Amino acid sequence: MALDRIRIRGGRPLSGEILIGGAKNAALPLMAAGLLTDQRVVLTNVPKLDDIATMSLLLAQHGIAVDPIGNDGRTLSLGGTITSTEAPYDIVRKMRASFLVLGPLLARSGEARVSLPGGCSIGARPIDLHLKGLEQMGAQIVLEGGYIDARVNGRLRGTTFLFPFVSVGATENLLMAATLAEGRTVLANAAREPEIGDLAACLVKMGARIQGIGTDKLTIEGVERLGAAEHRVIPDRIETGTYACAAAISGGSVFLRGARAEHLGAVVRALREAGVEIEENGDGFHVHRLNGLHGADVMTEPYPGFATDMQAQFMALMAVAEGAAMVTETIFENRFMHVPELNRMGARINVHGASAIVRGVASLSGAPVMATDLRASVSLVLAGLAAKGETIVNRVYHLDRGYEAVERKLAACGAEIERLEE
Repeated sequence: MALDRIRIRGGRPLSGEILIGGAKNAALPLMAAGLLTDQRVVLTNVPKLDDIATMSLLLAQHGIAVDPIGNDGRTLSLGGTITSTEAPYDIVRKMRASFLVLGPLLARSGEARVSLPGGCSIGARPIDLHLKGLEQMGAQIVLEGGYIDARVNGRLRGTTFLFPFVSVGATENLLMAATLAEGRTVLANAAREPEIGDLAACLVKMGARIQGIGTDKLTIEGVERLGAAEHRVIPDRIETGTYACAAAISGGSVFLRGARAEHLGAVVRALREAGVEIEENGDGFHVHRLNGLHGADVMTEPYPGFATDMQAQFMALMAVAEGAAMVTETIFENRFMHVPELNRMGARINVHGASAIVRGVASLSGAPVMATDLRASVSLVLAGLAAKGETIVNRVYHLDRGYEAVERKLAACGAEIERLEE
């Protein structure tokens, strides 16, 4: 693991255009869906990220070859025969989304042995809903030695499953499993994130029968087999929101090409409330700041509420806004690890339980800081853009899991930023 650092000299307004890449959180379940068929699945607009490489490695372990098509590495062809139904610890521990192979393996092969997942250390993210749903579909599941052992006699059976709370990962896993189950499955209180709609759209191209896409009630009529498909990954709404915050915190003006404002849910509303102008324009939208920023309260909620994956970036923005803002985190309990690092740069943030009070300061000052997870690390980059002097962000390997070439994209818009290789 490379221990690269990023150095930023702040105070330069961003100006120019940033191309938004494909969504990591859409591409990973789409890749897992390749396990549901013996036919070829071609995905376009795939981002070049460490997590994509990890999922490719995991699928190869199961016998599914992931081959790049063309020169840019953004089109992947998935195909092959399942030769192993075990997802080993040394791969799954790197990335929580690896757990999304459980449903497809079980539905297709009747068995799966999947290590308990890893990923960012942002608090407990239980997998019990994944397991309860699959058990209700007829799977026998045993947990031993850090592995989930699941099997089913014949095919999974359709069921009605009510999520007691919204879970993106469990919705994706059960949706994929249900496509090959016998009979009808109804997923009630299902997650509505755009990435789930994208997964469902691709499954329909493969021959799945799904109704209610985009709503919180998905009805799936199981089929015996799925076929080939070609599908374009939707643009990354979290990358979009992050660069919108970058333009705003630097006092600049940036066109986000390929971005879709309608995928941002409550994030657009919060940015506008804070004094950020967002103007849709053909294939993307312009972001700029008319006057000063002012404090706006946000609470993270399931989509279309304010995304937990945008909380750290918005907090960095609020650190330099006029007045106070309250940021409340309802999704993960350990997601304020960026607060001490932002405070090292001169921010005034106090955490009280699940809420953080941010009192805006006139300016931040550069400092050496440490990245603790994926979104926390990019919030420190944003703070560095606004800070006086030099900021060094350490442990940026977290950043590489979810942002492609962040320093190149920002530098192309005038930021003084560079990667210091180990």
